[in-house]
Amino acid sequence: MTDQDGTRRPKYQRIADELRTAIHSGDFAPGDRLPGENDLMSTYDVARMTARQALAVLRGEGLTEARKGAGVFVRSFRPLRRRGIPRLAADGWTAGRSIWSTETEDRTLVVDHLTVSEEPAPPRIAGALNLAPGTPLCVRSRRFVLDDKPVLLSTSYLSAALVHGTPITRPDTGPGGTYARLTDLGHRPTRFREEIRSRMPTADETDRLALPPGTPVVLIARTAFTEPGVAVELNEMTLDASAYVLEYDFDA
Repeated sequence: MTDQDGTRRPKYQRIADELRTAIHSGDFAPGDRLPGENDLMSTYDVARMTARQALAVLRGEGLTEARKGAGVFVRSFRPLRRRGIPRLAADGWTAGRSIWSTETEDRTLVVDHLTVSEEPAPPRIAGALNLAPGTPLCVRSRRFVLDDKPVLLSTSYLSAALVHGTPITRPDTGPGGTYARLTDLGHRPTRFREEIRSRMPTADETDRLALPPGTPVVLIARTAFTEPGVAVELNEMTLDASAYVLEYDFDA
């Protein structure tokens, strides 16, 4: 029997389908060990490469993780639900709450790498902020880790002249974060625009987010505008696609 029977899907994909269904139905719970290559070879009468490909599909979807010397296990990581609209509501950050508080619930989200620097604006960033190329920028780069797993890379760009001498240029921006400090300066964000796309990660993103092979990333570019329509911040985010559910809830 070949790996492909007429117009049917390749056998490794059909095996992956059965295992995926078992995971979603609860037959394999988070933390459970899946059948190994030898088990799949025996159960489905397939070659080792076919069994290996089936397991690789599930790892690529973020459903499983390989543990060296132990096997392949159902991931126990619970995706982070990113509520795109409530998280940016002004009544949160003006009251000193982090925009992350709407989605982390009882979980621990930490920034384990943070740098603040001043750099000249490249044309792309300058265009988004309506600045001349080369204008000094305050650049805040962070990596966010949830439940000990890297899930997000974030880089914020603001005019260095606008935020000079403020907590925005320091690692700790204070209660409410950057948007609360912009409000203190008289540049309160009143409108946000997010552009979303996805692609496969670069080698650097794969390393920094500890991504399993085949896992895509979601790119979100958020621009914050003041009431007169002035862009005061561009935040470019790279998300582990397997770690997030993007939720947008709004009236018709």
